[in-house]
Amino acid sequence: MFCSLDDFSAIAVTCQRSKVGKLLPDALYVHVSALESLDPLLQEYENEARKIASPERITLVKFNLEKPSISYLLYPEFDSDPHPALQSSIQVNLQSREVNYRDYGEAGNPFILHRKETFVATDYPHYQQFAALTRQEEALGLLDNPRAIGTRLAWEERLAQFKVAFQGHTLIHRSLLNAQSTQVKIDRHKAAISRNDFSKPVRLALEAGLLNQTTTFFDYGCGQGGDLERVGKLGYESAGWDPYYRPDSPLMAADVVNLGYVINVIESQAERREALIKAWELTGQVLIVAAQVLIAQGNSQIAYGDGVITSRNTFQKYYDQEELKIYIDQVLGVDAVPAGLGIYFVFRDEAQAQSFRASRFRSRVSVPKVQLANKRFEDYKELLTRLMAFFTERGRLPTLEELPETESLSTEFGNLRRAFQIVLQATNPQEWDAISDRRRQDLLVYLALSHFGRRPKLRDLTPVVQNDIKSLFGGYQQACAAADLMLMSLGNLEVVEERCKSSAIGQKRPNSLWVHVSAIEALDPLLRLYEGCASRTIGRPQEANVIKFHFRKPKISYLFYPNFDIDPHPALHTSMEIDLRDLHVHYRDYDSNDNPPLLHQKDSMVTADYPLYEKFAKLTRQEEGWGLLDDLRLIYDDRGWQKCLEEHCAELKGHRVVWRKDADPYRVKLLKSIQRQRSSLITIKVDLQTEPSNPDNHSRL
Repeated sequence: MFCSLDDFSAIAVTCQRSKVGKLLPDALYVHVSALESLDPLLQEYENEARKIASPERITLVKFNLEKPSISYLLYPEFDSDPHPALQSSIQVNLQSREVNYRDYGEAGNPFILHRKETFVATDYPHYQQFAALTRQEEALGLLDNPRAIGTRLAWEERLAQFKVAFQGHTLIHRSLLNAQSTQVKIDRHKAAISRNDFSKPVRLALEAGLLNQTTTFFDYGCGQGGDLERVGKLGYESAGWDPYYRPDSPLMAADVVNLGYVINVIESQAERREALIKAWELTGQVLIVAAQVLIAQGNSQIAYGDGVITSRNTFQKYYDQEELKIYIDQVLGVDAVPAGLGIYFVFRDEAQAQSFRASRFRSRVSVPKVQLANKRFEDYKELLTRLMAFFTERGRLPTLEELPETESLSTEFGNLRRAFQIVLQATNPQEWDAISDRRRQDLLVYLALSHFGRRPKLRDLTPVVQNDIKSLFGGYQQACAAADLMLMSLGNLEVVEERCKSSAIGQKRPNSLWVHVSAIEALDPLLRLYEGCASRTIGRPQEANVIKFHFRKPKISYLFYPNFDIDPHPALHTSMEIDLRDLHVHYRDYDSNDNPPLLHQKDSMVTADYPLYEKFAKLTRQEEGWGLLDDLRLIYDDRGWQKCLEEHCAELKGHRVVWRKDADPYRVKLLKSIQRQRSSLITIKVDLQTEPSNPDNHSRL
């Protein structure tokens, strides 16, 4: 029987950490079909309530987080109604064993449900249908201010405001209830954007080295032709076609074909599929596919088909990132590789695809510096430097065919291993061991993440990667086994929590670890893998500069602070949260927010070799001395921070705290006295921590 305070505290914590169900501040809601997926403690707890109440019909189970109470909720039309109404509830108090019944059947304004996919497990038969509806409603802004749409009448008022209605689990504009799609004319050409630079998909392809002097480029649906013209100016062979702007240009096969932001503006699903297939047929090496995935909210759009009609009378289909991958993979029979948010590369050659995947998880390392004078090293410095560069890149010695200087090195030293002994004598051998370990970790992360798709066979890998695996692991089977063991440990969030809390890098918060993107490669391999689970499918947003590792729930957030280096306390611009259970993406824009969240203690998020680390650290020490960081909850946002500065008579000049010129002199005098006391206490504390151990020390205190 669960009635003690300790018992209930354990229940509440388990609910908050549950991977199943919809968690709100005061309760966890779980569909009856998902109960068996709950933690055994919660299953036992719910069974106790069931014995007391003996409920006959159940849709949802509500676990109250504030008191030992469980409610059984009945929504008879849960599967068929996009927003079903509550018919009855049974509340069970597990401490007093009291049972309360309530009937809402005759209520004129019953409570209703939204986001039904959050209550069920991902294998629920209607999960994808529920999730698709939620994405459509988010795109229109229908779910903004959720407290205002919790009842039937309030929801109907919101629907009327947006002039939309339902056909099953699909939203459409009310004027289109009885209209045929052929009666609506869409101005597709107005979706073409005039840019001053490369589009993001083409820019990513250039950065990845997919385009060069030997490749040809074709832009399928090129719009006004900005990309193909800029590619041509680089000296690469390029051409393009567009049904409106370049209808007479021929369709041409090319090594690299770009289908950038085309399929998302085609309202006909059949034409959309045809465009994707045609572009793939023209592709010799790599097809670039890009589509809108971010939520563009606002009531300037109306629902139409599986997308929306914008105020410019263009069509937009807003894909979920995972939905976009599934669509590409199913239509083309491929395993598309994410290159960014809403951007995928589709490779003809599997070895090239795997080489690209592996390169995304290769950390940067520097060639160890020569520390000891060694005549033989100096005599053959040029040859040995090439050998050092190869080892730094691969974490191992080259095979006979991989390094052009192999013959010369073998002639002078007998073999490559003896040549490398000269390198070890001139450098720190431990640094080379660290490089090998880092490359081993890179491969483990890559192989572990390949488990989510079609893990390549050894022959699908390039010869150089095959040699990496053989040298660093002994064989492919051993490498995959080690990778799978690491991946399995991610299933236990307690392990993730332990790694986050023990991390030497990053800012530790109650439920998460915050790390600057520049430090990701220096993290524990398990945390790199955790983030890789999101970036492998979703693609890490290029603009994101802070990564938030959640450890109460399996989530990764990418945060964008535009002025991270310049602003001592930068404001959050956008966030993208990825739920690793269903890969649902929640995107939030803070740009227009007059009270955005702020960052503090930036030095804790970067490594000590970050160019501005000392500048950040000095500011943090100063702010701690002033008492500005005593309660981080009160300075979470801009208003709280400004109030804190005002109370301490402080202001910032760059990354430096100074006294406000208009501050009250008496108040400043008082604060300076407090600062001196704080400084003295900190000095005493440091002295005690660094004082040599002495069994008699306690007698002096």
